[in-house]
Amino acid sequence: MNQYDLAIIGAGPAGMAAAIMAVAHGAKTCIIDEQPAPGGQIYRALQQCDKQRGEILGNDYLHGRSLIENLTTLDADKLFGASVWRIDTSGEITYSREGNAQQITAKHIIIASGALERACPLPGWTLPGVMTVGAAQILMKSSGLFTVNAVLAGSGPLLYTVAAQLLNAGCPPRAIIDTQQLKNYFSAATHPNAAFSNVATLNKGIRYLRQIKKAGVPFYSGATQLHIKGDPEVEVISFQCRGKSHHIETSNVLLHQGVVPNTQLTRSLRLQHQWNNQQRCFHPTTDPWGIASSENISIAGDGRSIGGAINAEAEGSLVALGALEKLNLLTVAHRNKQAKSYKKTLKKEAGLRRFLDALYPVPTELIDPADSTIVCRCEEVTAGDIRSLVPAGCTGPNQTKAFSRCGMGPCQGRFCGLIVTEILAAANQLTPDQVGAYRIRSPIKPVTLAELASLATTDTADSP
Repeated sequence: MNQYDLAIIGAGPAGMAAAIMAVAHGAKTCIIDEQPAPGGQIYRALQQCDKQRGEILGNDYLHGRSLIENLTTLDADKLFGASVWRIDTSGEITYSREGNAQQITAKHIIIASGALERACPLPGWTLPGVMTVGAAQILMKSSGLFTVNAVLAGSGPLLYTVAAQLLNAGCPPRAIIDTQQLKNYFSAATHPNAAFSNVATLNKGIRYLRQIKKAGVPFYSGATQLHIKGDPEVEVISFQCRGKSHHIETSNVLLHQGVVPNTQLTRSLRLQHQWNNQQRCFHPTTDPWGIASSENISIAGDGRSIGGAINAEAEGSLVALGALEKLNLLTVAHRNKQAKSYKKTLKKEAGLRRFLDALYPVPTELIDPADSTIVCRCEEVTAGDIRSLVPAGCTGPNQTKAFSRCGMGPCQGRFCGLIVTEILAAANQLTPDQVGAYRIRSPIKPVTLAELASLATTDTADSP
């Protein structure tokens, strides 16, 4: 079994930056990612990106090129195409790669697992033809496929980014249905200093909106009561906007309501988590250096708290410095000195995040869906099914799982988890922290019997 000073799970901006920092200070390092190449979601397939696709996707996407190039030449073990399905606080990591299960150990582990797109449970969201904006962007990056005649619905920066990318590709959206409300602008206006801490990013968002308007894409702001209809697939999306009913025929709907930390690995370790009321999600509890409630585990990037790619890159470097100090490869004085520039970047990005969180809050309709709306798409459990279990004494997601199978499907609660917590909190008049989240157990990814058998063979071969 290979042993390392530092193992990094995730090769997005946070993981790559952490690996580069670790190797620069002499740590024996391994970086693991389930994708075939580095980049994470934000820089997915960047190494295979040609000039035309790069122009379509924009400079934010191309920004990751230097980071990937530095990682590629790094003197570290790189395990791409490796799906981690178990880790423990002793430092043992179990993963599957090319049909075989294998293990490594590390003195310290940095989890940089990134974010998940928030589920959007609304009537009709499970129909064929509906997917998230993030999924559509993955198709753009990995395959050069662009959704045609799509209606984009929801809110948040990624919604406008993908709309602009579709325009660049010559595939203008059929319409944009923006659920952002006028009152959100007033809430965001209470953070003027935060907004102007990162003017360049704000201007980029304004440019996207101008591009959408100039292209003549129908734009409906302040939309509510979204309902997707069709049989057997999407045919129309209806909604209310400024007191009027609207219906748009389409075969493709792209939904987006922000992203949330991917906490599957951190939950499986029983690390402490806390509820972020502004972002309406749980995130791991850490110290300023990313050290979690188990001192040999650190967390960096969007898996720690949503902050975006630039924030994740700076945080990856900072968290690596903290881990190096724990490994006695760096003194406290040297750690603090090298951290100054990264802390400056993080402060700037945190200011912008406060503004964006106020500008794009999660809509009430999303966290309080109608009884008939499917919440767990794997097991077809509705919001009403969850609420009906409350009189029986269900106060937490793990109880509802036992009664309804909600959260027991292939996604293991990744998509329905937060909504179930919100529904139970409201129904029981408790806080989300009091309600809690699904108890995640290993393996957190599907594992075949053949993979388990190969692990047993490897263990025997490694035995003295």
